[in-house]
Amino acid sequence: MELLNRVNKMLNDMLMWVAGCVLAFMIILTCANIFCRLIWLPIRGTFELMGYLGAVITAFALGYTQIKKGHIAVDIVVLGFPPRVRAVLNAINCVICLGFFVIVGWQIWRYATNLWRTGEVTETLRIIYYPFTYAVAVGCFALAFVFLIEFFNAFAGRKEEKK
Repeated sequence: MELLNRVNKMLNDMLMWVAGCVLAFMIILTCANIFCRLIWLPIRGTFELMGYLGAVITAFALGYTQIKKGHIAVDIVVLGFPPRVRAVLNAINCVICLGFFVIVGWQIWRYATNLWRTGEVTETLRIIYYPFTYAVAVGCFALAFVFLIEFFNAFAGRKEEKK
């Protein structure tokens, strides 16, 4: 179990690091575009890239945010239950979320494969965008993996701490 927890943390830390690098690139690109607009030479396709890179950043941050308990959780009703009932409800929630994000990741993966097969490209820059779509699917699968680990931890009696 400890090995899975380490793999989970390492995977999501790596995805978060990549998301941070992509965010830094987006900041540089935005600043460069602003500067270039001042001299009437805007960078073509900036808006397009911001959309795709923003999707990658968001997807890559999902698992890390779940590990850190950074997502909004409305637990006003659940807090009134005994700890054992809360643990069971948490396990049920993990299974539902795991199933949901596996299905979402799978459907996005299928969509990316379709984009790859058809050779879809972006409108302005004419770049292939299935890699961005695959990246979003990877982010969804990483979040599903976090829910799987949390489910196992719920049965192992391991408490998740807010970090």
